[in-house]
Amino acid sequence: MTSTQTTRPARLTPGARVALLAPSGAVLERDDLDRSAELCRALSLEPVIMPSAHKRLGYLAGSDADRLDDLQQALDDASLGALWSVRGGFGVTRILRRVGFEGLARNPKVLLGFSDITALLLAAHAATGLVTHHGPVARNGLTAFARERLERVLFDPTPAGKLPLPPPRPGVVVPREPRVVPLQSGVADGPLLGGNLTLIQCLIGTGTLPPFKGVILFLEEVGEDLYRVDRCLAHLRDAGLLDQVAGVAIGQFSDMKKDTGSGARSLHEVLLDYLEPLGIPAAYGFPIGHVDDQWTVPIGVRARLDASAGTLTLLEGAVA
Repeated sequence: MTSTQTTRPARLTPGARVALLAPSGAVLERDDLDRSAELCRALSLEPVIMPSAHKRLGYLAGSDADRLDDLQQALDDASLGALWSVRGGFGVTRILRRVGFEGLARNPKVLLGFSDITALLLAAHAATGLVTHHGPVARNGLTAFARERLERVLFDPTPAGKLPLPPPRPGVVVPREPRVVPLQSGVADGPLLGGNLTLIQCLIGTGTLPPFKGVILFLEEVGEDLYRVDRCLAHLRDAGLLDQVAGVAIGQFSDMKKDTGSGARSLHEVLLDYLEPLGIPAAYGFPIGHVDDQWTVPIGVRARLDASAGTLTLLEGAVA
């Protein structure tokens, strides 16, 4: 089922109950759950640790049934204001086809996480039209910048406007980060859609991807060889998805493995191969993905990408 109407979850307020769950990878350290709960309290939220969040089955946070039960219970619980994933990893795609989003549609709530959680965010948005939120996982803690960005988007219903870049490291002259590099100049408006590149590729053909027509596509990745990134982008192109988008905002491709031999290529070159022929605004280097100073990016909210200026502006509120 694909929804065509966008809805927004209620904004978070002090005392809102937040489900802490692990629908993907195992939470190996019990302190990760304790710190996640402490983080909620530091934000004036009430943590609710789901029953199976501490379980482990190899690299998974318990069996598929355990993780699905936690997720379904949290989605259906009208008393919760948010579902916050403790970590990413791998596992959401194993259970996604069995998730029911009817309860979420009746009682919209914040869905927050990134990396492997991309699959859940996109599937929920496709099924219900709900604005979901690509942002920090609970176990990682928040820098001052990440906290400000999260609270601005999730606690305030007004449009956040132009999103700031993180402050540069003190004493560094012309730092490499934060820095947004244009790939193709221009300005584009459209709803935001995206997340982890590998997870988006995995969802092609499953019926759980929202429409790509006219969107500002944002992408992030971690720990992948450059040739694998190349392959994922080729799949998105050949599936006809890249031809539909209005603009592309590339986040962080962290810990990327590159060939350094005579045939080596740069990320910049690979991105140009796929984005330059589209003739649409595109830039890379936004604080999206596996970085401490991370934006909270609302999927489904209209935004403006100015690739020439290296800016992304939220034109609508992300909560009601």
